[in-house]
Parts: sequence; C-alpha cells; structure tokens
Amino acid sequence: MTVDDILQRLEQTIEARKGAPAAASYVASLYAKGIDAILKKVGEEATETVIAAKGTDRNAVIHETADLVFHCLVMLAAKDIKFAEVLAELARREGLSGLDEKTARGTMANTPE
Repeated sequence: MTVDDILQRLEQTIEARKGAPAAASYVASLYAKGIDAILKKVGEEATETVIAAKGTDRNAVIHETADLVFHCLVMLAAKDIKFAEVLAELARREGLSGLDEKTARGTMANTPE
C-alpha cells in the first residue's frame, strides 16, 4: 500500500461523507456543523501536534500528526480542493528557497523574526 493509495482512499471516503446525514459518521457530523467547526478542529489538532512534538513521545507525535492531516483533508474537501493541488504547490516550490518564495508572495514583512 502506497502513500498515494492511502491518501486517495481517504480523500474518496471524506468526499463520500459530504452528503451523508450527520449521524452517519464523524466526518458527516463535521460537515453538518459547517466550515467553522471544521476549522476549529484543524486548529485544535494543530495545537495538539505542537504540544506532542515538544514532548518525547514519538508515537504521540505520529498520532497527533495523523489527526492533523486527516482534519486538513476534511477542510480541503469542504473547500472543494483536492490534495493533489496541495502536492502540486509543493512540487512548484521544490528547489526554491523558502525566503525567495515568501518574498514572491509578499509576506516577508508579515513574518516574525
């Protein structure tokens, strides 16, 4: 099983849950609550990932990162964005200095030192 297979199956499952009744699944219940609830979960999972990474439990970092990626996939699906589009953006940035990329976006002035 490849990473592509896992992501593709997960993305298909998440997409299928969009129209399901809220009681049908956790993802369907998130969709029923709306984008703000989905974004709140992404924020919560990001915070939990940071906290886990500050600790020493490797498995906690893996678990929390999986939760974060999952909720990001739910968010992307809610916005009708495929993960392939995110991968394409990463591919576009490959070999480009992060500083140069930020400058090109005009965000360097907003980046704390």
